[in-house]
Amino acid sequence: MQFSYDHSVRNKFPELKTAIITVDGVSYTGNVSAWIAYFQDIAATRLAGTTEGTFPEIQAWRKAFTRMGHKPTQYRSALESLLRRFRSEGTFPSIHPLVDLCNSVSIAFAIPIAIFDLSKIEGYLTVRHADGNELYESFNGAIESPEKGEIIFVDISAMAHALRWVNRQSGYSAVRDGTQSVMIIAEAMHDEACADSGRLSIALRRTIAETWPGALILEGEVQ
Repeated sequence: MQFSYDHSVRNKFPELKTAIITVDGVSYTGNVSAWIAYFQDIAATRLAGTTEGTFPEIQAWRKAFTRMGHKPTQYRSALESLLRRFRSEGTFPSIHPLVDLCNSVSIAFAIPIAIFDLSKIEGYLTVRHADGNELYESFNGAIESPEKGEIIFVDISAMAHALRWVNRQSGYSAVRDGTQSVMIIAEAMHDEACADSGRLSIALRRTIAETWPGALILEGEVQ
């Protein structure tokens, strides 16, 4: 599965660092409770006595949203919303072992992570500015189109798999009980993004291999 950024996105956000992992052979059966507890402890320790808004990782994405023309207080990265919920409630709902694992790793590193069911991606996946004619399916099944000019994840069929970049993923390509093959994409903008993305990738590949020992795990690259 090819993944790329449009040149206009690359040129506007040269500080962006991306880690990509493809996995074939995941399943709904997988005990990740120990890893979830481990990564949530890291996040809780970092949040003790402060808020996610002080994190340089979050501040970098807020600046990116401003450069995209969005008010960062109106549209937040999905990660920031997840951290806010975790800080408030101390946990978040279980969805799927792989999703739960990635969410926990995401809050531990304060880096947004997207997970796509590859059986729902047509051709290849690109991050680019929307022309406004793409289709996006929400988690409740509603169909809408992105605003012209906003940054989206999109495949060659013009199906948008995320709106406002790291703000909202599509229900169409979300991980489900029957999902077997996925692409995991972690994106960071802060000063230590390169090193932190590398550590995140190692942590994810290790935990996925332990949980699904028969899975084929490959480290991808941006085309």
